Amino acid sequence: MSSLATSWVVFGVIFGGALLGLALRRLLPDHHLESETKDVVKLGMGLVGAMAALVLGLLTASAKSSFDAQRNEVAQLAANVALLDRGLAHYGPDAAPVREELRTTVAGMIDQLWPGPHDRSAAEPTVGSEQLYDRLQSLSPKTDGQRTIQATAIKIATDVGQTRKLLAAQKSSSMQPPFLVVMTFWFAALFASFSLFARPNATAVMALAVAALSIAGAIFLILEMDQPFDGMIRLSSDPLRRALEQLGR
Repeated sequence: MSSLATSWVVFGVIFGGALLGLALRRLLPDHHLESETKDVVKLGMGLVGAMAALVLGLLTASAKSSFDAQRNEVAQLAANVALLDRGLAHYGPDAAPVREELRTTVAGMIDQLWPGPHDRSAAEPTVGSEQLYDRLQSLSPKTDGQRTIQATAIKIATDVGQTRKLLAAQKSSSMQPPFLVVMTFWFAALFASFSLFARPNATAVMALAVAALSIAGAIFLILEMDQPFDGMIRLSSDPLRRALEQLGR
């Protein structure tokens, strides 16, 4: 299920809790609506509300930190690719096939990390991406300068491979469904308590609907940032694409 669809389900459950509270108000006897009962419900739901707000805030901060970390990894990947190409350019004409292999590898990275609408292939590194490392190993340096460049290029290529595999491993969502179900239940119970002691009117219903929509929006942002290569909120591929344009020059 997409992030948007999940968010609408969360909104429906939470707002449904508010409507359930309005319905229960009409069914409960008058002595269940006395001030002592209201105080008990407010205390209990206050604790639930504090837990739900804390968890939601922590999830939002965690998702934002993860999104920023992967954005930095993409930028570092682009910088390493550009640095590797310039090093090979200084190596000499013998490195031309390696530079061409680097260009092919980077293009494959972009296609796999940011697939088109009709290409949902996984972002797992392919065997072909290892050919770059093999070509670097096969270079035969003739001078000390070339040996230094080859050693540095192998180190950078290793860093590129590690970052590539790390990005691939982070493609899956870290938000577990049971966690989301429990948090949604907390908010639904909380909204039910809001409407349980309120006289039903259009203003109260609209306020509850807006509040439920706001919480669903927060869930949407968390789910989107948790999968930064898919959906509406996506990491930009511009750093790698700009690096690709400069390769071989």
